[in-house]
Amino acid sequence: MSTIAFIGLGIMGNPMACHFARAGHTVIGYNRSPGRAAALIEAGGTEADSIAEAVKNADVVAVMVPDSPDVQAVLLSEGGVFANARPGTLVIDFSSIRPDITAQLAKEATERGLRLIDAPVSGGEAGAKNATLSIMVGATDEDFAAAKPFLEVVGKTVVHVGPNGAGQTVKAANQLIVAGNIELLAEAINFLRAYGVDLEAAVKVLGGGLAGSAVLDQKASKMLARNFDPGFRIELHHKDMGIVTSAAREAGAAIPLGAVVAQLMASALANGDGSLDHSGLLRGVERLSGHTEGGTQ
Repeated sequence: MSTIAFIGLGIMGNPMACHFARAGHTVIGYNRSPGRAAALIEAGGTEADSIAEAVKNADVVAVMVPDSPDVQAVLLSEGGVFANARPGTLVIDFSSIRPDITAQLAKEATERGLRLIDAPVSGGEAGAKNATLSIMVGATDEDFAAAKPFLEVVGKTVVHVGPNGAGQTVKAANQLIVAGNIELLAEAINFLRAYGVDLEAAVKVLGGGLAGSAVLDQKASKMLARNFDPGFRIELHHKDMGIVTSAAREAGAAIPLGAVVAQLMASALANGDGSLDHSGLLRGVERLSGHTEGGTQ
């Protein structure tokens, strides 16, 4: 068993940290907003007052924070991971950030005698709670082998996709697909409602055919119930669409439908829906149709 410092106890990080504790590891959690460690403490972990305190004796440091600047602050600040972790510490970044920044951070880690891998996840809050996340890993072969036993505690599908930064690139592609599927599901539900179709029956039969998907299985019920409690917030998906559209432009890769969905995500954010689950894209479709709250014009 290892000592794991877990930085970031939010919607995703909290259940992941708890899984490590229940697996028998010594887990020390830290969150910049206090009061988020109750579940971890109940699972057998402890809470630190600072990143430096959390990581000073850790074998592994796990990071799950919202965006590239957050990861940079956690790793590079004076009180951060790189300045306070022991040489040889394995740093697993579960966050979804820019691939170029990940590559820069990995280089910096190597120069400091640390090991950094990018291991962004897919599966949302349900995947985090059930330890069924899909984890796409950018790392050296050696570092991936060292990290894999830890990744398998929280993930069901763990795949080494290439060197540092590759995990973030695959995650960007994942977010492109998910956003497109959610938008089209929202449009389909709005279309079906316009014709007075039995929505639950329609979703059931659609799920049994080629239109079936994990997005339909997980998000259609939220849309029908108008339950937009966040499993993954629109504001975070907006950030991810910015990553993929920027990276695609730099690579000369056309993503015409993705660019449209990125604009629809930005519109949802601008209309005050940023704190909602990304299934809340349905509200944007309804606004475009002249509807409000699932009603008629």
